[in-house]
Order: sequence, then C-alpha cells, then structure tokens
Amino acid sequence: MDEAIAPVLILTIIFSFVFAIVYLGVRRKERMALLEKGVDASFFITKKNNSVTLKFGMLLVGVAVGILLGNILETHAYMEEEVAYFSMIFLFGGLGLIINYFLEKKEESKEK
Repeated sequence: MDEAIAPVLILTIIFSFVFAIVYLGVRRKERMALLEKGVDASFFITKKNNSVTLKFGMLLVGVAVGILLGNILETHAYMEEEVAYFSMIFLFGGLGLIINYFLEKKEESKEK
C-alpha cells in the first residue's frame, strides 16, 4: 500500500502548494487594488469563521470514517483495496459537506 499511495501523496502536495501560492498572490493583488480605490479595510475581515472550520472539520471527519469503512470493506468484503478506500472516502467526505450545507442553511434561517 505504501508504494501505491506515495505518488498520489506527492502530486497532491505539489498541486496544493502551487494552488496556495497562486491563491495568495491573487488575493493580495485584489486587496491592494481595493485599498487603492478607497475601500475600508474592515471589508476584509470575515465574520463567519466558524462556518469554515465547521466545514473542514466535517469533511475531515467524513474522510476519516471513509478510511475506516474502506479498511473494513477491504478486509471483510474482499473488495479491491483502491475501490474500497476511494469510494468510502469520497462518499463520507461528500456526506460531511452535505450535512454542513444543511446546518449552515438552518443557521442562516435562524438569523433572519
């Protein structure tokens, strides 16, 4: 398993760094342009930080549950390793995001 996951992990790390560098560069340019036009700096402060952390938390919990169930499927249902792990990771990661969507929608309706 270690030999099969190493290239995927390396590519994921490389693309993540490239994405982060491009995202932060574009974000900085946008902010500088807005500041030059006279927009107040309080515009950049996000007020709903709990929403982002909840979303990532639920996604990571879903991925962890997917890995556990993928291992169970691999050992007891005799599924192929890749199919068991990837299907469960995407299934439960997606379920975590869907549940987060409904929780945010419920919270938004309470605020109104």
